[in-house]
Parts: sequence; structure tokens; C-alpha cells
Amino acid sequence: MELSTKSWEYPLLAQAYEALNTPTSHSQVATEEAACQDAYDYCARIVKTNSRTFHLAARLLPYEKRRAVHALYAFCRATDDLMDKAPALSEVPQLLENWRLRLRSHPNAYDPVLLAWTDTQARYHIPHGYVTQLIEGIARDLRQQRYATFSDLTGYCYGVASTVGLMVMHIINFQGAAALPYAVKLGIALQLTNILRDVGEDWQTGRLYLPLDELAQFGLCEDDIAIGQIDDRWRAFMRFQINRARRLFQEAVPGIALLHPEGRFAIAAAAGLYRGILEDIEAHDYDVFHRRAHIGLWGKISRLPGIWWRTSRLAPPDEIPAHAS
Repeated sequence: MELSTKSWEYPLLAQAYEALNTPTSHSQVATEEAACQDAYDYCARIVKTNSRTFHLAARLLPYEKRRAVHALYAFCRATDDLMDKAPALSEVPQLLENWRLRLRSHPNAYDPVLLAWTDTQARYHIPHGYVTQLIEGIARDLRQQRYATFSDLTGYCYGVASTVGLMVMHIINFQGAAALPYAVKLGIALQLTNILRDVGEDWQTGRLYLPLDELAQFGLCEDDIAIGQIDDRWRAFMRFQINRARRLFQEAVPGIALLHPEGRFAIAAAAGLYRGILEDIEAHDYDVFHRRAHIGLWGKISRLPGIWWRTSRLAPPDEIPAHAS
């Protein structure tokens, strides 16, 4: 199977390969094991409180890798919270700089998220470049709340989502750089699903992540978003976006076979459960203004056997695109 690569993907792949070759930490955190375990437990509680889908998918991993993924999620969440919970927007740049300084220091039990994350980064040799790209992606909200094209939007999606998947790959283990394009594509699919689910919530915070040129192609503008207009134009626009997200999921799934076997089911579950969000949006007439699309616990659990069966039949892709330059 040949992985198709679109023009917007090439700059993202270049970033992914560049970050892959950045330095990693090799010395683990020098602290008491009990303090380190408490830090990981703290991160697990953050995951359970904030993302039921992520929490369920992580439970499908072996214990050590599960707690590492918890640390990664908590780190991403804490970084994002600097943006959302700052007393004033003008204070965010300094908060981010302080965060970067704390990352380079030696965290202790009083800084549980960074303690667990620093330990995870060292244990699994996660390149620092992906951490830098993640922080820069989250900080992008400081200067940009609109995206002219889908190509522009994918740069943001890479920074806040694909980087996370690329770091998860290091925790799970993967078969070389050939796996990177699939992780990048899956990150875009996941973040696009988030964007479609959260249109109404994002608008309330002054952000619109939908490509403006594509809104215009369907005869829509920001005024339609502001009033939560659901008409044939909006339905057609959402069908277009959902079909795009599904294609991205479909193209990314074969790359799961390039991951270590003990991590494949968890990643496939995360992708499969997110695809369920797209189904829920459709089932409620594309209304993402007055409700938040979701699938309940039974809906998630009932999907897992099918996801497991399909994952067990995955074979590594036969043909991998050449290294991006």
C-alpha cells in the first residue's frame, strides 16, 4: 500500500524528521522512587478527569508505558493551561518562558507534572525537538486565531497534535523513520476532529479554526458561526470536513503496524473512538454550536472488539514514501 502525500504535508514531515534528530535526555530523574510514583499517579488523575477517551485508550497499554503516556498528557495539558488560565494574555509569554526554564531544571516532588514528564522523556529518549514544537504550537494561539486555508491550519494541528503522536511513538517504540508520516497524518485527523467538535466553544473564546477560504466556498462567513446557523450550507461544509477527517484516519491506520505490537491496540482505539465523534456530529444534524459531540462509555466499549480485530489483521505498509527533505 502506497501512502499518498499531499503538498501541505511536506513542510510538516520536514519538521518531524528534523525534530527526530534533536538531542534526547539519557539520565533519569534523581529522586526518591516514592516521589516519582506519586508524580505519575498525579498525572493519571489529570488524564482521568480531563479525557475519558484518552484514559480508556491508555489503559490498553502495559503499565510502564501507560504511566508514561499519562505523564505526556499531563505535560501537554499543563502547557495548554498556561494559555487558558493566565490572568491576562500579556502575561502568557513570560509564563511560557518560565515553563521552559522549569523544563531545563531539576524538578522535584513539588512539581509533579514536570517530575513525571522529565523522567518519561529520559526513559524513552524522546527528542527535545518535539517538545519545543509542541510548546510553539500551543503558543501560536497568542498571535493567530484565524486560518486562511487548510494548509495553514495543518501547521497548527501539527504543533499541538502530531507532535504528541510522535512522542507517543517513542514511548511505544516504532520501526524507524518510516512510521513518521503516518503519525503526522493521524495527528492532523485527531485535531481536525477536535476542531469540528469544538466550533461553538472555540468561538466563545474568540477562536475560529475552520479554514476561511473553505467557509467562503460553501457560502458561509463568521456571522453564520456567531449565530450558530445550521442550514444546508453548513451541513455541506461539515460533510466535506468530516469526509476529509475520515480519509486522514484511513490513510494513517496502516502505519499502526509499524508500532510495537503491545501498543498498536491502544493507538487504534484512540483513532477509532475519535472517529465515533464524527458519527455523533452527523447523528445530531451537524450541530456543534449547542452541544458537544461525544460517545458514551458503552459506545466506546462496544467499539473495542471490532477495533481489536481489525488491528490484529494489520500488515506493515508495503511501500513507504521517501525521506522528506
